[in-house]
Amino acid sequence: MIRSARLFVGLPLVLLSLLLSGCGYNAIQRQEEAVNAAWSEVLNQYQRRADLVPNLVNTVKGYARQEKDVLTEVTEARSRVGSIQATPELVNDPEAFNRFQQAQGQLSSALSRLLMVSENYPQLKSDTVFRDLQAQLEGTENRITVARKRYIDSVQEYNVTIRSFPTNLTAKMFDYSTKSNFSVENEAEISRPPAVDFGTGE
Repeated sequence: MIRSARLFVGLPLVLLSLLLSGCGYNAIQRQEEAVNAAWSEVLNQYQRRADLVPNLVNTVKGYARQEKDVLTEVTEARSRVGSIQATPELVNDPEAFNRFQQAQGQLSSALSRLLMVSENYPQLKSDTVFRDLQAQLEGTENRITVARKRYIDSVQEYNVTIRSFPTNLTAKMFDYSTKSNFSVENEAEISRPPAVDFGTGE
């Protein structure tokens, strides 16, 4: 009698498990976890960059006091990045995701201008601390690029799954939606070929 009761309770659970597995539920779970892991790595690399910025600013300050505007811009951009609470849930909020992207883009732009400052200061370029920080920043930018590529790939796989039939029915049933992906703000500008001018006047 007891065995029959257990069978009566367990059989529907087994059938439900097979049904969910067959309709893509497990694939959605696996791919969403992959998206979250890829996003965490992106945040990890952004945090590494943010941690390096104060050291870079302090190093440059001693040599380029007159570049106050650039240094202030970097500090403010770093502050804006730090004011955004970067969590794994950010990928589920398109508006917060865009704000985060804009803040990181502003910091990237400010850092580029700060590194260009070194061209005007031979002593700064030869300083060991500055060169080490510059190398670390360059390495960090490369890591960010790799992490973003992996995030883009994982989001693509996840979004294709939840938009494809029949897994889209499962996604809709359990309220899964597409994830935000990276984009560029100045797409039209960067799609134009750069003008090359060697100062020949031709």
